[in-house]
Parts: sequence; C-alpha cells; structure tokens
Amino acid sequence: MDAQKVDMFIMSNSKFFESSQIFQIRERLLQLDDSRWGLIHSLQFKDPTTSIIVSILAGGLGIDRFIIGDTGLGVGKLLTCGGLGIWAIIDIFLIMGATKEKNMEKIC
Repeated sequence: MDAQKVDMFIMSNSKFFESSQIFQIRERLLQLDDSRWGLIHSLQFKDPTTSIIVSILAGGLGIDRFIIGDTGLGVGKLLTCGGLGIWAIIDIFLIMGATKEKNMEKIC
C-alpha cells in the first residue's frame, strides 16, 4: 500500500479512532495490498461526537448503544431505563471510547 494514501486516510479519519491506535492502524493499512484499498476506503465509521450527543439526550433508552452496534447492551438499557439512570450517566463518559473501539474493530 502506498504510504501517502495511508497517511491521507489517517488524516481524514483520525477523529474516529483513539490517538493511541493511529500507529497500529497505519501499520495495518501499509501491510494491505492495493486490491483491498477500495474496501477500506468504503467503510462507514460512527462519529464519536454524535454518539455523545445521543447519549446525553436519549441514553436512558439505549439509543446510543444501538447506534454503535451494541444491540444487546441497547436492549438492556432500554428494558432497565438506563439502569435506573445510573448506567445512562456512566455511559456518557464511556460512549466515545466505545464508539472508537467499534470503529477500530472494522479496520482489524
């Protein structure tokens, strides 16, 4: 893979990942062959900023977890009203990291 393409990809998508993961992503992308570049480039990443906003507004209903693909946790939050509000408050602090982790899983 061309290093310039990889660097451009990382610059344009860095907000979707933890800063500690950027080097690992770069190394992984450099190892890929050019035939898989279209697949990587077409991935849709979840925006952590959107996740935090949804978590603040409707976190008690589990919508934030549904958005990032954690269906089981979303159902759990929905049925328990966000763990009686406690889980919803904790998730406000955790949802951005969970979103970035889900984005990382798409790359690896």
